Amino acid sequence: MYSWLKALHLIFVVTWFAGLFYLPRLFVYHATSEDAVSNDRFKTMERKLYSGIMTPSFVLVALTGVALIWQRGAEWLAATTWLHVKLTLVTILIAYHFYLGHVLQQFGADANRHGHVFYRFLNEFPVLILFAAVLLAVVKPW
Repeated sequence: MYSWLKALHLIFVVTWFAGLFYLPRLFVYHATSEDAVSNDRFKTMERKLYSGIMTPSFVLVALTGVALIWQRGAEWLAATTWLHVKLTLVTILIAYHFYLGHVLQQFGADANRHGHVFYRFLNEFPVLILFAAVLLAVVKPW
């Protein structure tokens, strides 16, 4: 059962990260759009990505992650420093997810306050978290 949960967890992580990478890229293009048709198209694409893919994936990542920890037990959790660091990174990523939702609302209200360069940098943030989280999960340094 543990292997199945782990496989599902990884699948949901991949789908969540696909959205975390793509939504800020859509913001880059949205920030440079100048016509109403493009603006409306980006609003629709962003909303569907966030609500239809990213948020359900995030929920499934959380549920399968909790189930994996539960299967290993409280004693294992207390002894794994690497997992505590990884969970801290996941918490930061969850805040990033909700920040993207906030930006989505700003674009939806035609109240974007940033240029495309800001979103290009924002787009790189989850790469750093992914890099560190994968290293922690595979190497388990502590």
